[in-house]
Amino acid sequence: MMLRRGFILFLPRLVGLLVVACCLVSIVYMLACTPKGDNHQLALPRVHSPTAKEGYEAILQEREEQHRNYIISLKKQIAQLKAELQGRSEQLKNAQDQYPDPLDIRLDHRNPEKAQANLLAFLRSQIDKAEVHTGVKLSTEYAAVPFESFTLQKVYQLETGLTRHPEEKPVRKDKRDELIEVIELAVGSLNNPEGDSNAKHRVYTASDFIEGIYRTEKDKGTLYELTFKGDTKHQFKKIVLFRPFGPVMKVKNENVNMADSLINVIVPLAKRASKFRQFMQNFREMGIQQDGRIHLTVVYFGKEQMNEVKSILENTSKSANFKNFTFIQLNEEFSRGKGLDIGARFWKGSNVVLFFCDVDIYFTAEFLNSCRLNTQPGKKVFYPVLFSQYNPSIIYGHHDSIPSLEQQLIIKKETGFWRDFGFGMTCQYRSDFINIGGFDLDIKGWGGEDVHLYRKYLHSNLIVIRTPVRGLFHLWHEKQCPDELTPEQYKMCMQSKAMNEGSHGQLGMLVFKQEIETHLHRQKLSSKKT
Repeated sequence: MMLRRGFILFLPRLVGLLVVACCLVSIVYMLACTPKGDNHQLALPRVHSPTAKEGYEAILQEREEQHRNYIISLKKQIAQLKAELQGRSEQLKNAQDQYPDPLDIRLDHRNPEKAQANLLAFLRSQIDKAEVHTGVKLSTEYAAVPFESFTLQKVYQLETGLTRHPEEKPVRKDKRDELIEVIELAVGSLNNPEGDSNAKHRVYTASDFIEGIYRTEKDKGTLYELTFKGDTKHQFKKIVLFRPFGPVMKVKNENVNMADSLINVIVPLAKRASKFRQFMQNFREMGIQQDGRIHLTVVYFGKEQMNEVKSILENTSKSANFKNFTFIQLNEEFSRGKGLDIGARFWKGSNVVLFFCDVDIYFTAEFLNSCRLNTQPGKKVFYPVLFSQYNPSIIYGHHDSIPSLEQQLIIKKETGFWRDFGFGMTCQYRSDFINIGGFDLDIKGWGGEDVHLYRKYLHSNLIVIRTPVRGLFHLWHEKQCPDELTPEQYKMCMQSKAMNEGSHGQLGMLVFKQEIETHLHRQKLSSKKT
C-alpha cells in the first residue's frame, strides 16, 4: 500500500518532467533545423502560398545535403588525423628505441647502472652521427666544415677577423685548456694501450706530439686527430678523439707506417723556366734530401723554354742522383686540369699518393708527411689551405734589403693570408682520383678545374680534410691584368691583384703615403723653429 501510494504521488511529477523534456527537444530541433538568417539564405515561403510545401521541401533537401557534405568532410579530417597520429607514434617509438631518453639519463637515480649505460649509448650515437668514420654528401664547397691545425705552442686558424692572427698562441683559456686536455688524454692512451698489460712499451710524452687537427660540428661535437712520433723515423702514432659535448671518447688508436708511402708530385708547366729553377731548389732540399720517398712528374705544354726546363731537371737528377722523375711534353695550349689529369693517369705503378702542385709553391718535408697522414684510399682526401705570401717589396719596403726566401716564409698577418678560396693544391690516392672521374677536360687555361674536382669529392662519401697547414706556401708573383678583359673583368682582376699585394694596413700606408710624408716634414719644420 505504501508503495502504491508513493507511486501515485510521484506519477504527476514524472508526467510533468516528460512534458518539459519534450518541449526542450522540440526547441532544440527547431533551432537546429531552422535556416540561418544570413545574406545568402533564401526567404521562407509564406504559409498560405500555393508553393509553400514545395519551398519547405527544397529548403529541407538543401539543408540535408549541406549536413551530409559536412559529415563527409569531418570523417575525412578524422581519418587524416588518425593516420598522422599513427605515423608520429611510430617515429617517436623508433627514436626512443634508437636513442635513450635524456631525462632517463639525468633523472633515473633509482637505477644508476641503466642511466650510465644510456649516457654512454647516447654519446656513442653522437660519434656515429658525426663525420668521423665516413664522409657526408654536401651540396656545395661552402658547406664543408674546415679543420684547424695546432702544435704544442701554436694554433693555425682560418677565421681570423681583425683581432686574431693566422698563427697564434691560444689566448682564450678555454681553448688552451681544451687542447692541453686532448694532448694529455692522447699521451695517456698511448702509454696504456689495450691488450697485453705486461708487455714493455715505450713511454710517450707531450714532446712526442707533432701536430693535430680539429673541427667542431655544432650539433654533434669536436673531432681531434693527433699525430705523434713513432718508433722509427718513418713511423707515426695517430690518435683520434671525439668530444660529443661531454667527456672526450677515444675513437681509434693505430700505428701508421709511412716508410713505403710514395708521393708523386705532379706539376703542369708552360714556359716559366726561372720559376721552375726556384721550384727545383725547394724540391731537391725538401723532397729528395730530407724526405726521399718522392717522384716528380712534369707535364710541359709547348716547346718554348722546354730545353731549359729539361736541362734544369737533368742537372738536378745528376747532382742529387735522383732518377724518380717523368717528363711529359704536349704540343697544345696550356690547360692545368688536363696536365694534372694526364700526369695522374700516366703513372703505371702501384697505388700512390698524388700531390697536385704548381711551380710557384714552396713546401716543407713536414708537409709531405701531412700529405701522407691525411689521405687514405677509399676514405680520405686532403685539401690543405696554404699560406699566400704578400709582395715582399711592400712587406720589407722599409728594410735595407729584402730577406732571403726562407726568412720570408713566416706566418703572420703582415706577411700573408690563408688562401681559403683556393683548392688547387691537393693530396689524394690515385685510385680515388680515377674513381671520382678526374678533372673536367673541357676547362682551358687556369681556374675552375680545381673547384670542379673539389665538389666531386664533397658529393662523394669520402672524408675531405680541409685545414690550414704551416708547411705549404704560395710564393708571391706579379699578377697581370691584360687589356683584352672587359671593364668588369679588369676590375675584378685588379681587386685580386690588390688583395695579393699586401695587408689592409700596408695598402693603407701606400694610399696615405703623401699625407704621412707631409706630416713628417711639418714635424721637422716645427722642431727646427723651437
